Amino acid sequence: MRIQEIIVVEGKDDTTAVKRAVDADTIETNGSAVNQVTIEKVKRAQETRGVIIFTDPDYPGEKIRKTIADQVPGCKHAFLPKEEALAKGGKGVGVEHATPEAIRGALKNAQITRETIAEEISQEDLITAGLIGGPGAKERRNQLGKLLKIGYTNGKQLHKRLMIFQISKQEFIEALMIVRQEEQKNG
Repeated sequence: MRIQEIIVVEGKDDTTAVKRAVDADTIETNGSAVNQVTIEKVKRAQETRGVIIFTDPDYPGEKIRKTIADQVPGCKHAFLPKEEALAKGGKGVGVEHATPEAIRGALKNAQITRETIAEEISQEDLITAGLIGGPGAKERRNQLGKLLKIGYTNGKQLHKRLMIFQISKQEFIEALMIVRQEEQKNG
């Protein structure tokens, strides 16, 4: 599987894991303090081939993703569920720990984010759905993020991520119904 876009990852181990899974070029940020040289490389890559931001499903990874997305508009975003990025033995999380199949799946589902959408899903909808505050909210958000392929978010990030990916109210309701059915089946 050849990837046209250049993939932005955090480090050398991520590049190695990506290259095991697909034929692709990468740019490494070398940590969460993304410098201006790296931003310029990403801008150039976006202009010439396009960019997929593929960072670890953790706080530093999200920080890197936000830093780049804020300065380089139009990038695609690939997300890995946390459980697919856990190191053997559960110590550590990152793209470098994912299987080639998980990496290919995340890259195949990479989406372009857009900031412009009429607000359809309100903060009140999220509270009513049990996605913010209360018992089980974190697990519901995690499951919803997987179903909608938008990655895990905390309560504050969820609304913004739904808007960025232009998730319609209908898509949201359908995914939420699946989350509820799973919850009932397992509960």
